[in-house]
Amino acid sequence: MLPPLRLVKAGLRRTTETLAQELARPGNPAPDWNELEWQLASAAAVVHGVSPLLCHYSSWQNPAWRRFLESQREHVEYRHQRIADLLRRIDAEARSVGLAMVALKGSTLHAIGLYAPGERPMADIDLLVREEDREAASVLLQSLGYVESFTQWKHRTFKPVIGEPVVCLGEHRDTPINIELHTRIQERLPISTVDITDRIYPSQPSPGLNPYPSNGALMSHLLLHAAGNLCGRSMRLIHLNDISLLATRMLASDWQALWDEHNGESPWWALPPLRMVARYYPNAIPRAVLERIEPDCTPVLRALSRRQTLTQVSCSALWLSALPGIEWSRSMREAGRCVKNRLKPTEEAKQERADMVRTQVWLQGQSWVTLKHSRRLLTWLTRPVPRMDTLYVVREALDHF
Repeated sequence: MLPPLRLVKAGLRRTTETLAQELARPGNPAPDWNELEWQLASAAAVVHGVSPLLCHYSSWQNPAWRRFLESQREHVEYRHQRIADLLRRIDAEARSVGLAMVALKGSTLHAIGLYAPGERPMADIDLLVREEDREAASVLLQSLGYVESFTQWKHRTFKPVIGEPVVCLGEHRDTPINIELHTRIQERLPISTVDITDRIYPSQPSPGLNPYPSNGALMSHLLLHAAGNLCGRSMRLIHLNDISLLATRMLASDWQALWDEHNGESPWWALPPLRMVARYYPNAIPRAVLERIEPDCTPVLRALSRRQTLTQVSCSALWLSALPGIEWSRSMREAGRCVKNRLKPTEEAKQERADMVRTQVWLQGQSWVTLKHSRRLLTWLTRPVPRMDTLYVVREALDHF
């Protein structure tokens, strides 16, 4: 049985914001939380992907909390070795067939030494290939024991033929390693697509796994990915930490990569994630970068991004949002399309939802997700609806302790 949802909502907000402060500036006294709040803190740490980092950086000595963090770090370190072994196999196979790929996000953050093994969880491996190499990449993954699970507009997801998801709180060493295959690096914010593929794919790639062309290219991808998560109310603390760590390696010239040299477009979408990083990690982001982007961001988004908290734009916010991301619209027409798509989902959105229900453990057995859209819409209009992904982790945390 869950405790009253008002207590869960308040506890998630309090613990999320406290964990964010502790990760950014370690050394705070252990909070005076009750048993439920410590349980919700473990749920928040899992949702935001920071349990193993907190094991290293936080000295809070609650016994059950310490055991949980230490266990998470062990699982993540073991899983990291599995991922590293798989990346080596992918690299060798790609070299043998002359196929160029880019290992994205978490793989690169580890490769350049921003994280040690066991510090940062990786849910899957992300790979970028050229459109004309998509089928060759699929064949390569199939040769490694993978099968295509489903396709979304952003990527194709492959899963191992052998292995099932492990139901537990947080990371588990035996969780299958999925692979997401991309041919474009893009996000819908919330309707118009921002595409930065040309900045990410090397101009002269070599067979095998390639690095990003520069730290600026990596930062562009991290910020666009963060923008997509902010727009969809799924921001994670680990993403803020990624950006803050990479920012310490950025020269003034590196930040120039945010601006597209080919068409002169401003990275207006980078302002909200940069502001959020600056809120929790003071002095991480150069003021000059923020000032250069601010005029190109819409007044509504610019105003909202000044005061949004991590809780409000993440899974730590317990209630579903009726119109997530509408504040990112660049025009009234785009806002209207956002409302229309919410009232009458596209066929693509329906298929994506069906794939999620079929493949995601946290949606299994949940009657809400299989209701007709009209019933869900009526429910939204009459009462607050909790997020299924959040409730799943909360239940696992309560059971775990």
